[in-house]
Amino acid sequence: MTKKKVGMIGVGLMGHGIARNIVRKGWPLRFLEHAGNQPVQDLVALGAQALDDARALARASDIVLLCVTGSPQVETILTGDGGILAVMRAGQVVIDCSTAIPASTQRLARVAAEHGVHFVDAAMTRTPTEAAGGRLNLLVGAEPGVLATVRPLLQAFAENIFHAGPVGSGHRLKLLHNFVSLGSIVLLSEAAVCAQKGGIAPEVLVDALRRGGGYGAALDRLAPFLLAGDDSAVRFSLRNALKDIGYYDTMAADEGVPRTTARGVRDTLQALVDAGMGDAFLSTTPARLGQL
Repeated sequence: MTKKKVGMIGVGLMGHGIARNIVRKGWPLRFLEHAGNQPVQDLVALGAQALDDARALARASDIVLLCVTGSPQVETILTGDGGILAVMRAGQVVIDCSTAIPASTQRLARVAAEHGVHFVDAAMTRTPTEAAGGRLNLLVGAEPGVLATVRPLLQAFAENIFHAGPVGSGHRLKLLHNFVSLGSIVLLSEAAVCAQKGGIAPEVLVDALRRGGGYGAALDRLAPFLLAGDDSAVRFSLRNALKDIGYYDTMAADEGVPRTTARGVRDTLQALVDAGMGDAFLSTTPARLGQL
């Protein structure tokens, strides 16, 4: 079966791995030239084509895949000045792998539908390492028939695909996931600072947590920094963490559910960003908190 033509916007830390897997597995790939891209020489060497115009990219594609920062960027790409939905044709598909506010996603999907364009939100979990290895988790919101159409492409860069429900559900599940994941790291970071002040050695704290109820993925990701100063386990900036928790807070407010804990996490991250630490990796949070 002939593979559909893919256009990609957003070849950053996560997007580069996605793009590399797509082109290596035989999908015709074009990507948008952008200052935020990672080096793309390897993609071009594999046969990908760079374009400098988003609308030209959309016209040349069957599927447009977005991997950008969040809702404002997605909205601009799709419906802003020079937005691509204005030139897309019926039957094309937009796949948004960004982390976004579900209400925005659903609004954009309605606009896309007016053009006959299908919308899929396919939010990612895991890290750039898994993106490069084609082992991402995707949390997908889509109609079943549309998901069936794009599943072969998603399988080119994902190990697990979770169909959360209709459009918007993938982004909703991603925010739930990130609230738990990022919130757990902030919680552990505060505990680590308190332990240090109280004279508890980091190796003792980590060992006790690992053998008890404090064990989990967040501890595994934070432990290399606590034990050896290795910040590479969570290559995710404090600024992006604040953005995601802010999105969760917005979603929770829209749903009318309690969000006291989320506000505490958000306030901690806000204080770190306000102190000029926004570009630091989330894994360094214990040290950053100690500087406040």
